[in-house]
Amino acid sequence: MARSVNSVASRARRKRILKQAKGFFGRRKNVWTVAKNAVEKAMVYAYRDRKQKKRNFRSLWIMRINAGARQHGLSYSQFMGNLKANNIELNRKVLADLAMNHSEAFAAIVNKVKK
Repeated sequence: MARSVNSVASRARRKRILKQAKGFFGRRKNVWTVAKNAVEKAMVYAYRDRKQKKRNFRSLWIMRINAGARQHGLSYSQFMGNLKANNIELNRKVLADLAMNHSEAFAAIVNKVKK
């Protein structure tokens, strides 16, 4: 009796991996063993960097808020501490946008916090 190998499922699995490897350079896009490793590594990087992106943006927002606060004579920590003390609940993303694009609105917040 012939050996059953389910080549339909095997081919589908390979096709799925090779489709994910589309756009890769050289043998990474069309050789099964190389593509499998490349796609696996790409998935690891994608998972890791989804977490890192959040860290990087928070860091960027803090830098922007710090720069805006220092123009008005406050450090970042003093500014954020005074915000909490005055019960102003604006997140860092909004504060960074105000500091970058709406300097008069950010100045108004700083003046309210300073008093």
